[in-house]
Amino acid sequence: MTAAMRPQVSACPACSAAPAAEALAEAQLPDDSHVVLSLPTIHCANCIRGVEAALAAAPGVRSARVNLTMKRVAIEADAGLSAEDLIPVVTAAGYEAHELDTGALSATQTDTAGRDLLMRLAVAGFAMMNVMLLSISVWSGAEGPTRDMFHWVSAAITLPTIAFSGQIFFRNAWSALRAGRLNMDVPISLAILLAVVTSLWETSLSGEHAYFDAAIALTFFLLTGRYLDHRTRSIARSAAEELAALEVPRAWRLTDDGEEQVSVADLRIGDLLRVRPGGRMPVDGEIAEGQSELDRSLLTGETVPAYAAPGTLVSAGEVNLTGPLVVRASAVGRETSLHRMADLVAVAESGRANYTPLADKAAKLYAPGVHILSALAFVGWYLYTQDFRVALNIAAAVLIITCPCALGLAVPAVTTAASGRLFRKGLLIKDATALERLSEIDTVVFDKTGTLTAGAPEVTNVEDFTRADLEIALALAEGSSHPLSVALTTALRARGLAPAQVTGITEVPGHGTQGLWQGRRVRLGRAAWVGGGSSDLTATWLAVGDGPAQVFTFADSLRDGAEETVSALINAGKRVILISGDSTAAVEALARRLGIPQWIAEALPQDKAARIKALTDEGARVLMVGDGLNDTAALAGAHVSISPATALDAARVASDIVLLGSSLAPLPEALTLSKKATRRIRENFAIATWYNVIAVPLAIAGLCSPLIAALAMSASSITVSLNALRLR
Repeated sequence: MTAAMRPQVSACPACSAAPAAEALAEAQLPDDSHVVLSLPTIHCANCIRGVEAALAAAPGVRSARVNLTMKRVAIEADAGLSAEDLIPVVTAAGYEAHELDTGALSATQTDTAGRDLLMRLAVAGFAMMNVMLLSISVWSGAEGPTRDMFHWVSAAITLPTIAFSGQIFFRNAWSALRAGRLNMDVPISLAILLAVVTSLWETSLSGEHAYFDAAIALTFFLLTGRYLDHRTRSIARSAAEELAALEVPRAWRLTDDGEEQVSVADLRIGDLLRVRPGGRMPVDGEIAEGQSELDRSLLTGETVPAYAAPGTLVSAGEVNLTGPLVVRASAVGRETSLHRMADLVAVAESGRANYTPLADKAAKLYAPGVHILSALAFVGWYLYTQDFRVALNIAAAVLIITCPCALGLAVPAVTTAASGRLFRKGLLIKDATALERLSEIDTVVFDKTGTLTAGAPEVTNVEDFTRADLEIALALAEGSSHPLSVALTTALRARGLAPAQVTGITEVPGHGTQGLWQGRRVRLGRAAWVGGGSSDLTATWLAVGDGPAQVFTFADSLRDGAEETVSALINAGKRVILISGDSTAAVEALARRLGIPQWIAEALPQDKAARIKALTDEGARVLMVGDGLNDTAALAGAHVSISPATALDAARVASDIVLLGSSLAPLPEALTLSKKATRRIRENFAIATWYNVIAVPLAIAGLCSPLIAALAMSASSITVSLNALRLR
């Protein structure tokens, strides 16, 4: 997983160690020897040591630094060493790896906004403690010059603190006013400024009351809410930028003088490109030379590698598995299928951004209401007393006591409490409004491969073979990196088998592996090459000498908790749909096994996104659960989305929630908790409303001193926070 989880809670010290320092170390590497690989499956300190040790042992690697927070490794290597040389090293160590273009990763810089917000919060908290100490002396009965001195000292602390810590509110309020609208920061800023100005005026006239304590407490509580909100939002990055970073940054172009390595930006339609085994396609095009097999699972979800020969069309992002290919480019740059998918994601993200959170809905009513009440209080008291000073003090008291501390904390407090509980259950909430949206869903759409299934094939009929045939198959399978060969090797090694003495093992690109055993030719691979028959299942065939070919069949194992999760969702009245790019037979079999009534097979990425949009247009609130590049646009376009920790970076980034464990079991509980969280948010709004119903008449009646205003404001904020903690 990567996730790009910033900031990230970790179970071990190594998992939380200095992401900023790691990012800085990455930035300082020289461009001509800087390679960055995405490591979506690493998760602990052992993973860090395993990757770094494997790379350190590779010739030409000078240093390798794993950034666990961002799920990447930054490598400093000799100038001639490329990502294509280093990915097999990491893969051989047991970790999935993909090349990233660091130039496209502008969204992954250090979280300076969060640090700035935390610094302003710390300054406000420290200042508030000191001003409150001085205020206690005034409340305890200090009078005359002593009281004035305490007020002036409070002013000396409050003014620079407000100027520094309150900037975030002032900037946002000014931007809103310039655009001719109101937001929650307008009454906040007005209350802070009016409290400070009124307090300075009262202090200069040796008045009895000053609101310095209320102003600084207001700033502190609101910054607390703002920081809690930022913590939940800062994890998310732009999925479109992650997709762009996955595009191949360089390619080998064939010329009359041989091969040259060029940037993909320099490629043109009609160029001939060489793609070596293990490399990803840099462009859309057609195979001109060579035979191989293509891994299209990231784009289509299809688990079975596709045979590729001259004339086969390929898409950017597909992985060449077994043989070198020469590809003639038919689409480059922004016209490739991968880039079009990034555009789909960007459109889908902007559509989901139109969701209006509960806090924003409350602000539309709250902000003008507060201003009207304060203005009416000022006008009424001025007409009644003809005393500008009294009227201004009461107007300031109304603004302070009605200022939305409780509203500012209502959502972040609940979100933080719920996020903590779900994190302990194995779900990471990335977006502040995800819980609100999750509580509204009525339709759940699942991807198949890597989501409901484990995404790795398993042999289903080992018992049908003799020990001798299994040992021959093991010898041939170990000579290939084909996914089915890897699965067969794992299964046979787990049974304690040793490979037979097969000599001259060679891999025939696009077909399989062959060798000699006891003077007879043995083959493991495609049915047409080996001489096997047909099978509706994922299969590879073994032929020993002139004997009939035998078939190894494979099936995708279910992800832990898949059956229970689907059953719980259906029992809860949710509409469950399975959409996959896999074959019709495989999708139908899984749907029947899990009891999913509606399914769609062989769906392209744009088909998935279109289906999600169609469901949304019908009025459905869709939860999308997926893990691949082919799911990214659908994940971004759904009302709310979840991806497993094993998903590709771009899929996790497009999701609102990341499933940290291997089981799907926490999903139904997340839906239940989301409803509870939304209920708590509404309760917090009710608490804030009743607080205002009680406190506003007192303020308008002139009965609220600064002490009462500060205590009432603090009491409402603490009550809201305690109500949120009930979720724990």
